[in-house]
Parts: sequence; C-alpha cells; structure tokens
Amino acid sequence: MVNHSSPHRRNIRLPEFDYSQPGDYFVTIVTQDRKPMFGKVVDSDVVLSALGSMVAKLWAAIPEHSPNVEMGIFVVMPNHIHGIISITVEARHAVPLPQGGIERFGKPIPGSLSTIMRSFKSATTKKFHEYSEHSEERLWQRGYYDHVIRNERDHQAIYDYILANPFNWEKDEEYTHL
Repeated sequence: MVNHSSPHRRNIRLPEFDYSQPGDYFVTIVTQDRKPMFGKVVDSDVVLSALGSMVAKLWAAIPEHSPNVEMGIFVVMPNHIHGIISITVEARHAVPLPQGGIERFGKPIPGSLSTIMRSFKSATTKKFHEYSEHSEERLWQRGYYDHVIRNERDHQAIYDYILANPFNWEKDEEYTHL
C-alpha cells in the first residue's frame, strides 16, 4: 500500500551522472524557511553575523576534510550560500559505484558532491546548535541545488553571478521570500 499523504521529493540530479568525478559544480544551500541568519546586505556589501562568519569559515575549510576538493568563489548571503566546488581527483572506491555514481539513501559515496555537502551541512548544524538560542532549530532546508558546470563560458557566467549576488540582493529570488 502506498502512502499518498507524504510529499514526493523530485530528484534534480542528472540521471547517470557520476557526481564523484572530477569537475566543477555550482552549489546553493538555503536556510530553513529562508530565515536571514547569516547577516545583511548594506550598500551592496554582505555584513556577516557571527553565524554567517562561521558558515564562511567552514565552507572555506571543506578541502581540509575532502582532499579531492578545491574551493572556488563563494558568497554567504543573509539566507543562503552560493559557491563553486571543484572535485579534482576522482575518489577511489573500495567497492564498485552504483549505476551512474549516484548515491542511494544510506549509502554515501566518499568524495562525491552529495557526501561533501552532507558533511558541510552537518558540521555547520553542529556549530549552529552550540548557540543556545538555536539549539532546537533547523539551520538548512532539506537538500541543496547543484549545477554541473560544463564549459568555460558556463563557469564564467556562474562566477559573475556569485560575484554580483550582493549587488543584486533586492532582486534575488531569496530576498523576495523574506
């Protein structure tokens, strides 16, 4: 019997794409209920809160925990983070990857984008809960958005988008949800 009352989650990942292979990925992660917890934008500059600074520091530290990763440009906005992550070396796997290198529930693939994002979200949530006023709150919305960067033109457009995000904050979809 199928339970139709539970929401269906749409998979936005590319079918048959191996998210542990070397390449550049554009990632966006949004706070729970789009709450502006990471700071504010003042005169097109992001002024980070203590929480926003912590998120930025842990984002920049991802390569310390995932040696197959290099971090590109990123920006922490009041209620989300955008960044480019480069997987530089295909992760070595002790067992064969599932078809297409796509992670299955409960079966993380070391070095894959989803495992890297899960680790980042877990580390930031742990630190977030150390702030007593947030000990019972959720920090992040479920999942994250990713885009496989396919060529240099695509990379440049995303780089420019991230760089301009604070300047365009009042036109940003995440701003209009506040």
